[in-house]
Amino acid sequence: MDTLTNMRIFARVAEEGSFTIAARRMDLTTPAVSRAITALETYLRARLINRSTRRLVLTEAGIRYLQRCEQILAFVDQAEAEAADAQVSPTGQLRIHATASFGRTYVTPAIVRYKQRYPAVSVDLTLSQHVPDIIDEGYDVSVQLTTTDLPDSSLVAHRLGTLHSVLCAAPAYLSEHGAPQSAQALSRHACFQFVSAVYANDRWLLEGPHGVESVNLSEAGFRTNSADALAVALKEGIGIGALPMSTAVSAVRDGSLARVLPAYRLQPLTAYALYTSRRYLDAKTKTFVEFLQQFIPTMLEAHEAGLRDMA
Repeated sequence: MDTLTNMRIFARVAEEGSFTIAARRMDLTTPAVSRAITALETYLRARLINRSTRRLVLTEAGIRYLQRCEQILAFVDQAEAEAADAQVSPTGQLRIHATASFGRTYVTPAIVRYKQRYPAVSVDLTLSQHVPDIIDEGYDVSVQLTTTDLPDSSLVAHRLGTLHSVLCAAPAYLSEHGAPQSAQALSRHACFQFVSAVYANDRWLLEGPHGVESVNLSEAGFRTNSADALAVALKEGIGIGALPMSTAVSAVRDGSLARVLPAYRLQPLTAYALYTSRRYLDAKTKTFVEFLQQFIPTMLEAHEAGLRDMA
């Protein structure tokens, strides 16, 4: 028995005072309405309506039950309206994951601008190198970086753009040790790669005038999973390091770091926004992913242009 449907029929019969009118209002037959009321009474083991040839009268149990039905149906209607509205109006909490450096530089400013447009959305942002299970960990959107195509999965992926890392060192380090003139000359320097799930820790794959060249990295005695921390160490003259262009551009601009081998860059990374399903996608997730697709490519191009100008 569909109790909720029968409750709706009972409430309409009580409102109209007639099986026939209630049936007409609900696009049902009068026998169907009568069967629904009988099924409800059988289920409850209580008589709800006293029937006569001229009118219907609610019993005392029927009056009490009608009050509860109206409360329950009001809550159900409200819940259905809120769920349907979630497909139209961005609202509620949006849980986002992003890798640390990319999230700080690109995703966080995007969130600030997005909230200016959609203030009814509250955002919970997690930055980490860990690649989450979106479903198990309850994220609406995860922004991830990869050097290869994404593996096949049930997730929906939207490409946000491409970025790369460049080699940098402090001017004082280059003055003391000399600037390498080729990719292979890097083997004579202390070279640092920040620890990342997408880059190998023991080598650089550099794209340059001679195609892709591999440079093996020796153990240099310093490791970090933070591009910002690596930038601080490089400014102190520790050696040559690969920094994301977002981190490098401001340091090169203010002179605290200088480009090394400006004709080269590390293997590009592609940024993707991932979420669970296209079907019944709620408005906050849909509009946020669309916003990222507009906002992030513009920022990436600005950083790319800044590095080109300083090369």
